[in-house]
Amino acid sequence: MKITALVGSPRKNSNTDILVDRILEEGVKKGYATEKFYLYDCQIKPCIDCRACKRGELECVIMDDMRKIYKALDDTDIIVFGTPVYFYGPTGPMKTLIDRLRPYIANKKLKGKKGILVVPSEEGPECTEPLVELYKMSFYYLGVEYLGAVLATAYEKAEVLEKPDELSLVKDIITLI
Repeated sequence: MKITALVGSPRKNSNTDILVDRILEEGVKKGYATEKFYLYDCQIKPCIDCRACKRGELECVIMDDMRKIYKALDDTDIIVFGTPVYFYGPTGPMKTLIDRLRPYIANKKLKGKKGILVVPSEEGPECTEPLVELYKMSFYYLGVEYLGAVLATAYEKAEVLEKPDELSLVKDIITLI
């Protein structure tokens, strides 16, 4: 059993990172192996719409760090997507990653896996609706079961550590795995 986390925040030890780490820590307590990718540390090129992922091996032909992420996703049970809100959507690297999940539409390797969303934002859950809908639709399209989201109100670096109610949201979501 494995949990793979994809962190789309440009800041390490950010609210996103802290909340994702709490999920991973709880997962370890439940017997899960964990792996985490900082997308800002990865070289991920955008999808070029070559459509090679729809033919033959049903894989992306771009050679970059997505290769490691594809392998991790193939071998995982639960995927945690963590991103702060940027103009009511995910960060650029996270959106690029979502676009690069296209091979999974045809090869169905994500079907039956579970997905969790972690989204801290300055304005709180009200401003996360477009982003949450993007993920719900993406999960549906990929065959990933949406377990839910940790929608925290936190903006300053590590602010979430000063908010026990926000941290408790992790415990709520972890009961679902």
